[in-house]
Amino acid sequence: MPDLSPYSEKNLLIKVSAGDEDAFRQLFLKYHQQLGIHIFRITNSVDIAEEIVQDVFLKIWMSRETLVRVRNFKAYLFVISKNHTLNCLRKLSRERIYKKEWEDSSVKILTSESDSSNRYYCLLDEAIDLLPPQQQKVYLLSRHERLRYTEIANRLNLSCETVKKYLQIATASITAYVKTNSEAAIILLILLTFF
Repeated sequence: MPDLSPYSEKNLLIKVSAGDEDAFRQLFLKYHQQLGIHIFRITNSVDIAEEIVQDVFLKIWMSRETLVRVRNFKAYLFVISKNHTLNCLRKLSRERIYKKEWEDSSVKILTSESDSSNRYYCLLDEAIDLLPPQQQKVYLLSRHERLRYTEIANRLNLSCETVKKYLQIATASITAYVKTNSEAAIILLILLTFF
């Protein structure tokens, strides 16, 4: 496309301000490539540069009525694009910061959950170790080896009722131990956090 003289460019601006889409297309075709190169130098990203060029020309179209007052369209275009580019870079920077904070907090939560899970299993092991030997055997055969009451009874020479009773007592003891020690750990954690 031949270069436009300032006079014909002024006519184009008047036509664009009146809503002439062909005149706007001519302005776009004249400036979009050099504007894209300018923005690319700032952002070092083709995708961001293309998006900003589109946004800038959309903004110009949306406020086209003001173009009649523009004396130097190229300068006007580059000022608008520089401001828009800086705003986009600030937004991207904030998004990266938020993403990093979110990732860091997610890692902390997962680590905390993992620590909590590990603490729970440690308490569970401690509680099982504290059981009387016969209850401990019944509990482990039931929970770890997944044996039925009759299988446990046969293996340990006990009645099914005794196995059932031992399992109930063991489960209640383990639950109480874990609950008591979990609450103590939480209270200790709260005290350490605030003091």
